[in-house]
This record gives sequence, C-alpha cells and structure tokens, in this order.
Amino acid sequence: HHTSSLMAQPFDVSNYRRFQLMRFSIEEINNSSSLLPGVTLGYNIFDHCSDTQNIPGIFSILSGKDPIDPWATRHGNVTKVTAVVGAYTSSMTRTVAPLFMPSHIPLISYGASSSIFSQKLNYPSFLRTVHPNKDVVDVIVHMLQHFQWQWVAFLHIDNDYGNDGRNVFMKMIQDKDICLAYTKKLDENTNYTTILKQIQIQNIQVIIVFATEQVAENLIESAIEMNVTNKTWIAVDSWSLNKKIPKLSGIRNIGTVIGVAEPDVTIPGFNKFIRALEIENQPGEFCNQFCNCSDLNRSEIVRAENSFNFPVYAAVHAIAHALHNTLQCGDKKCHKNSTSPHMVLSELKRSNFSLLNHTIEFDRNGDPRFGTFNIIFWNSSGEAEVVGVHKFQPSSHFSVNESKIQWHNSTVPSSVCSSECQPGFRKSLVGIHKCCFKCVICPSSTYINSSEDQYTCLSCDETEWSPEASTACNKRVVEFVPFEDAFAVVIMVGTVCLVGLCLLTSVLFALNYNTPVVRSAGGPMCFLILGCLCLSSISVFFYFSIPTVASCLLRFFPFLLFFSVCLACFVVRSFQIVCIFKIAAKYPSLQCWWMKYHGQWLIITLAFVVQATMLIFGYSFSPPAPFSDREWEQSQIILSCGIDFKANTASVILLLVLCCLCFTFSYMGKDLPKNYNEAKSITFCLLLIAMTWVIFVTQFILYQGKYIHTFNALAVVSSLYSFLLWYFLPKCYIIVFQPQRNTTQYFQGLIQSYTKTVSQ
Repeated sequence: HHTSSLMAQPFDVSNYRRFQLMRFSIEEINNSSSLLPGVTLGYNIFDHCSDTQNIPGIFSILSGKDPIDPWATRHGNVTKVTAVVGAYTSSMTRTVAPLFMPSHIPLISYGASSSIFSQKLNYPSFLRTVHPNKDVVDVIVHMLQHFQWQWVAFLHIDNDYGNDGRNVFMKMIQDKDICLAYTKKLDENTNYTTILKQIQIQNIQVIIVFATEQVAENLIESAIEMNVTNKTWIAVDSWSLNKKIPKLSGIRNIGTVIGVAEPDVTIPGFNKFIRALEIENQPGEFCNQFCNCSDLNRSEIVRAENSFNFPVYAAVHAIAHALHNTLQCGDKKCHKNSTSPHMVLSELKRSNFSLLNHTIEFDRNGDPRFGTFNIIFWNSSGEAEVVGVHKFQPSSHFSVNESKIQWHNSTVPSSVCSSECQPGFRKSLVGIHKCCFKCVICPSSTYINSSEDQYTCLSCDETEWSPEASTACNKRVVEFVPFEDAFAVVIMVGTVCLVGLCLLTSVLFALNYNTPVVRSAGGPMCFLILGCLCLSSISVFFYFSIPTVASCLLRFFPFLLFFSVCLACFVVRSFQIVCIFKIAAKYPSLQCWWMKYHGQWLIITLAFVVQATMLIFGYSFSPPAPFSDREWEQSQIILSCGIDFKANTASVILLLVLCCLCFTFSYMGKDLPKNYNEAKSITFCLLLIAMTWVIFVTQFILYQGKYIHTFNALAVVSSLYSFLLWYFLPKCYIIVFQPQRNTTQYFQGLIQSYTKTVSQ
C-alpha cells in the first residue's frame, strides 16, 4: 500500500503527471518477470491537499480498509501497509511522518527536502529520493562563488521547506565571501511591492527565490508589473522547470533567470502509457478528492513540467527491490510470501541497484547518494536550457558553460556591496556585513596576505621591509663599510701617513731639541702632543668592518681621551705665551707659582684624569655597543655603534671647555712676535677643527647612511691633521729650510722690536 501527493487546488497537471508515473511504475514492476516474480503489488493513492482533512485517510491506510476504532482489542498486525511513498512537500511530510515512525513503516518522499528529515532520531524510517536542501543550497553557493556574486537577496516561502532552505544557506555562507543582504518570507499575504523596492534600494542584483511554483509565479508577475529590470534570478528545483513563467509577457525585462534543476531523465514507456490512458471525463470523486478532469488531455500531461519524476520512479523501484530481497525472490519465484515493514526498511537502507544508468543508494541519514543537478538558463525562446552540471559523487564538482548564457547586459553581471580592494589594501568593515567595507592602504613596513586575512596589515620582521600597499615583505640589505672600501682605504692610508709624519716630526724635534723654534713650540710638551695625536688616530681603524663590542669601544675611547690631552696641552701652551708677554709683568707672583709647581703639567694631568674618569664611569653604565639602524633606509640594515649621548655628555663638555679656553688664550696672543706667535697657529687649528665638526654634525643630521661612519673617521683624521699641519709643519719648515731664523739672536731681535712697539 502506498500513498502519494496528487492534486492541490487549483488542479496541477505536474502533480497529476507524477500520480500517473507512480501507477506506471507499479504496473511496470507487476509486469516484470525478473523483479518480484509471481508477486503483485497493490496500492492506494490519495491526494494530500490538506493536513487536517486528510488525517482520517492516513488512519485508514494504517488500519487497512476499516476505520480505526480506538477502543477495539488489537489482534496481531493491524496495518497491511508495507511502505509509503510521499508526501510531496516538507510541510506535508512533517505532518504525516510521525504517524508512520513508531511502527517503522518505511516512508520514502520524492519531494520533501527539509534538513530535519535527516535526523534519524526523530525520523528513523524516513528515506527520500530527492536531494535535501543542503545539496540544493550547495549548488547555489557554488554558483555564487563561480560568478563572484557577493551581495544577494534570499526570498523564501514561509513553510518548513523555505525556512529550512534559508537556515541552511545562512550557515553555509558564514565562512565565505557571500553576504545575505536581504531576506524575506513569502506567503499569500506578502506585499511584493515593498520587497522589490527594498531590493532596489539596497542595490541587490542577484535574487535567490527558494519557493514553490505558485509563490514564484506571484513574485515574478509582481516584478514584471513594477518594471524591475536587469536582475539575476536564481530558481531552485521546485520551480526552475516551470512552463508558465517563461511565457509571461515582459519576462525578458526582469533580467536573467538561471537555476538548479534535476536532470530530465526519460522513463521508457511512460509516454506510451499516458497516450493509452483513459481519462475520467465526468466530474466526480477521484482519489479522495472531487476532480473535474473533463478538460484534461493526454498531450497536456506529456508536455507538463516533469520535475521530481525520476524521484517518484526511483522511490517505487527502491521499495520493489527491498521487497524482492526480503521475500527472497529469485529469477522465477519468491521463496517467502510475507514480510514486515521493518524488514523492508532494513533492505531499503542497504539499497544498491541500477536504474536508468543511476546506482540507487542511500546514506545513513536516508538521503540519496545518486543523482546530479543541472544548471539551467531560461533562454529567449522560454526554454530551460542546460548550461552546466553539479555532481555529488564521488566528490562535489561544479561546472558551467558561460558562453551559453545570454546575460541581460551582455556580460556576467556584478552584485557586490563594495568593490574588491586593490592589492596592498586592507578591508575596514562598514556596517554589519562583511561584504561592505572601505579599502585602507597598508603603510610601509607592513603587508597584507589577502588569502589568509583581508582585514589586517601584518608587520614585517625586523630583517624585512616593504613599501606601502605591499603584499609581501622584502629582505633588508645589511650595509656596513668594509676595510676594502675605497674611501676606507684612503682614510686608513692617510692615518698611517699621519702617524709616520708624527714620528718624523718627533725625530726632527729631538735632533733640534735645544733650538729656539723647538723651545718656543713647547719643548718636551711637543712630544706629548705628537704622541697623543698618534694614539688618537687608533680610533680611525675601528670605524670600518662589522661592528663588535670591542670595536665600538675603541671607536670613541682613544680619540676622546687623548685628543682631550692634546687640547689641554694647547690650552697650557696658549696660556704660557700670554703669561710670558702680558701677565708676567702685571702679576709676577702668578708666574712664580706657575714656575715653581709646574702648573702646565698639573693642568694636563688633571684634564687627563678627569676625562679618563668620566669616560670609564660613563662606559661602565652604558658602553657603546653594536647597533642595527633600521630607521634611516627601510630597505637596509645599517650596522653601526650605538652610543648613549647622555652618558658621554660630560666628556664632550670637557672637550668643548678645553677648546674654548684654548681659543680664548690663543686669541689674546694674536699680536705677539712672529716666531713666538704659536697663538695664531693654535687659533687657526681650532677654527679648522670647529669647521670640520660643524660640517660633520650637519652631515649627520641630513644623512645617516652607512657612509656616515666614513665621514666620522674623516672628521677625526682632519682634526688630527689640523694640529700636525698647521702647528708643527711650519716649525719643521723653519728648522729644515730656514735655519737662519732658528737662532737665539733672531728671536732676541724680535722680542726687542715687540718691546719697543708696546712701550710706544
């Protein structure tokens, strides 16, 4: 005994076709010699057009021919039902199914696609030959992704079928770049004008219609009346093969209709069966409903929309094969003559047979493991043209031939809330939808990996860099000045020459130690100055190659310490010159004290001790250390020595104080006798040194690339050469080339001339 959904109000030819297909299937099986040989299937069909009015009919099926008597004593099996085919819709099935589940009577639906029926705890004996909503929605999502449609509306019928479709769709797009811009339930009281206006306001170009044929017809007719144009409509399998809507006047204006449909499987012999059919031509009782079938003709049935035909055919054959196995049938006869619903159910779950090139199987939820979906397009002639296919077995595969689709605007339409960002830009959400955003450029030293996270600019590693709007980071180039660098070689050669000249000058002064020129230059102090110049030059060699802790220390320490001693010597020397010629006459006691306690050496020693103490103290707390400069040039890592200027402030101040004192005393002696006028030489040297370091500091402010260390070394060498060339070299020239000016008489004559000038 089987039940099937037949007719709704008004009369539906498609449902009538399915009803006749079920009759054909059963007669085909009864006429088969290989399937259920010797066994004739009986059936009862009625139209489930009302959930409330048809409950008595369900009870009648369950109880046999007689009405159920709740107070009667039960004897054995009351029902003669082996399996049930139906019902058509999810809502109808949800009403009927609970009545069959307690007895484990197999219920095979050919149209109920709601996900709730996959819950075996509630529906243990339910199976279906139609794909569940999740499969239909999966095809729709694949379609949206293929055409890159992100901003969509989802309109659905307000029943179990439509509500479940919406829920499945929302769950499936959670982790995808698809946004549900608008959703609305559709029923007999729906104001389609309001819905379509809202879709226009939100600029939604793609509309998914998850509804039955009648609801879809009402929606499309309203869209035509409102002159809604240039939209893409996605039809589900319940109305995608509709014959009436594609023929509506103005249907071409609404845009493009594509959809999901079950393949058109030709069932051999069915059309012949219909043509031989004798149709009741008088109004009367028909399948428990009143039907006026007088206007129905055979050609109309053949041409009727044929969706869900193969699921009906497969459902009947699945039951027949299950019975074939439970009755232990062979090629000619069956060895058992009775069975029970739960035995049939067990065999149904194990179904595995071929039917019209399909292998009929069910998964553990009772859902089909066979079949495909066609992607259809309503062409200009109003026919549903197949343009693609979606296969489920052995794995999900979606393909579509876009060249067959005649789009309303001649190209694949776009439906987005915001256009995709250019490479190197991140998305910043605007509102609640992930598809609505503004594009923000990723700043330098960051990048964006859109395949993993489209909303965050990631920072590059310290060893990497990137310009703004980057999608990847680049490796920084490590820069330093090697010993082999041309500038480094020139500076180091110059430093070696400086040391050599200092040694030669020392030898020359030693050989002429008792001459007036050497005496006037400072005598023994000259050797201290020359020695300190040599020791200061040590720093130059540590400005090159890869910095280390030791090289950073030696880069600054020798120069700061020994150059301070040089300056202290020149301070003392300048003071001595001024003292002899200007202060001694006015303050003779000061000269006596200076001579008695060797004031010059006390000052020099004090400067040395103070500077050494401050340097050691400062370096103990914050020593210079290798430092990687990543700020100056983002594509480079410049290796240098980091120095704490606060810790070295006192040392620098001491150098500046010595320079100021030296300059002050030397300037005071600018008008002294020419051969005694070391003050002028010292003043000139100090001006050169000051100019050198002003230039370097300016350069340091403007440029901090790798060659800043070369400039630093050059400033050190220039400072040392200033004293050597402009203080010592003129004296060497007199000693070697003008010995007549290096005599006691010559110097005494200069002093007498100066004394006469001063007295006048």
